Amino acid sequence: MKPICGSPALRLDDLAIATGRPHFSELLHIGRPNVGSEELLLERIRGMLRRRWFTNNGPLVLELEARLAHFLGVRHCILTSNATIALELAFRALELSGEVIVPSFTFVATVHALQWIGVKPVFCDIAPGSHNLDPEHAARLITPRTSAIVGVHLWGKACAHQRLAAIAAQHRLRLVYDASHAFACSTNGQLIGSLGDCEIFSFHATKFFNTFEGGAITTASTELAQKLRLLRNFGFAGIDQVVNLGINGKMSEICAAMGLTGLESLDEFIAANRRNYLIYRDRLAALPGLQLVRFDESERQNYQYVVIEIDEAATGLSRNDLLRILEAENVLARRYFYPGCHRMEPYRTLYPDAGRELPRTEALTERVLVLPTGLAVSSRDAELICEIIIAALRSPAECKHLLSR
Repeated sequence: MKPICGSPALRLDDLAIATGRPHFSELLHIGRPNVGSEELLLERIRGMLRRRWFTNNGPLVLELEARLAHFLGVRHCILTSNATIALELAFRALELSGEVIVPSFTFVATVHALQWIGVKPVFCDIAPGSHNLDPEHAARLITPRTSAIVGVHLWGKACAHQRLAAIAAQHRLRLVYDASHAFACSTNGQLIGSLGDCEIFSFHATKFFNTFEGGAITTASTELAQKLRLLRNFGFAGIDQVVNLGINGKMSEICAAMGLTGLESLDEFIAANRRNYLIYRDRLAALPGLQLVRFDESERQNYQYVVIEIDEAATGLSRNDLLRILEAENVLARRYFYPGCHRMEPYRTLYPDAGRELPRTEALTERVLVLPTGLAVSSRDAELICEIIIAALRSPAECKHLLSR
């Protein structure tokens, strides 16, 4: 996507809210899909067509499971049709019941998967100075009905897993991690995937590594892996023997073909993300009232999410103001995970007082903005987005006046 104007230094009068002319001629999305070698992908698809084997644990699915398990350093990897199904399968396989502690600052699927199987989500606040679940608040929320804690590694930054593991062990709770953001990210030098009872990955098209649509569950437990494979395939233990209640959660061969091809280009995807992250970090670092979520360079990162927090009192512009300014430029930034799961249905009706326990979550949902990155975003694009933000923050009062027209 080529910018209409490539000026290295923009003024207020150059912005689309003043001119009506966006700097990007096409929409710039947060997560436009990455694609590896088209020729290798088509070669795999042609092989699939020749075999006439499209689903039901085909050779491409088995190969991808093995390669992912090896890459992540885990004993078992179970591929699924999507990550929401993966969450539901994991929760059922672990026989969760009663109440489960889960952050509200997450994608709603994390919570839906609990509610869908009849388990009550108990919303936990985020930790001070972090966007991840607060272990100490989680400990205070435990009751005799609590069966598990679900942590989410937001932005690829690991939860406080050692503290959460201690709390879970003390209270004999299951511990599950939603690692949808954390593929190819590490904690203490070890790739995420082997924490808790199991971890769930998303390979949705918007993820930097995708299988068109898909997900995975990783675990060290052979017993749990066997149960998950049964549940994923209707409970079939043989050709005509059903031994458990299951659903159809299998990944297709064409999705596995995309995954195998993307895995071979993983370094290229991460390099593009890191390049853009460094541009955003360096260009926006000095802006008062704007804080960019930084990554620990001593750990492996996928750099998929470029996340900023806007302090309106310091900048003169709210997060929503900046969002509108960027949207006028055809930059589709996103306010993750607004307004918080506890303020979405059915939770705001079922648990109307949940927000009282979530002050840090409620504050954060008003400040967070995620910026575009990935192969579809060039260095020039990232530079220009920074220039738009800088120009806006230089003249907040004038921007508010233009936005009010």
